[in-house]
Amino acid sequence: MAIVVRPATVFEDVATMVGPKRPDANVCWCLSYRIPSKENVALKGPARGERVAALMEQGPIGVLAYDGEEVVGWAAVAPRRETTFANSRTIPHVGGTDGDVWAVWCIRVRPGHRGRGISHPLLQGAVEFARSQGAAAIEGYPVDNEGAKVDLTMAYVGTRGLFEKAGFRKVADTSSVLNGFPRVLMRLELR
Repeated sequence: MAIVVRPATVFEDVATMVGPKRPDANVCWCLSYRIPSKENVALKGPARGERVAALMEQGPIGVLAYDGEEVVGWAAVAPRRETTFANSRTIPHVGGTDGDVWAVWCIRVRPGHRGRGISHPLLQGAVEFARSQGAAAIEGYPVDNEGAKVDLTMAYVGTRGLFEKAGFRKVADTSSVLNGFPRVLMRLELR
């Protein structure tokens, strides 16, 4: 497996990873933590993809993993200030200014490619992208599942173990719970 991770600059590849099979479907498009809640709820069908395309005009909105020319994975990563984590009541702020701290909050591997360890280079790619953009630190908010199986629909936030293997350390508990598992704030200092 020769997985290559690159900044997400190709809309069609982002759509393959986070868009719907039907254009009128109201799927996440990985917007839930990226835009204000009211706007997220108001966007329906094709407007969701149009919003992602508009965001991409400002630059990459994450990273994509490729196996050859085929897109196989996605990780959302951005400055914390550009996400809903900037004002979260359940995920605490721990040091640093929002311009210096980045967040990675969604790691997704395409069906048919799971179980091959692709989430590891995806997370590393998110770290490298944040570093290349001048981030002082990067945070993630994975579940602390203590090795228990996590439902695939909720595994997008990652697991504590995945983040620890990438060099992140737990810096805070949160009051957020996903699929019955507590989420923790993991951080990797980049400077």
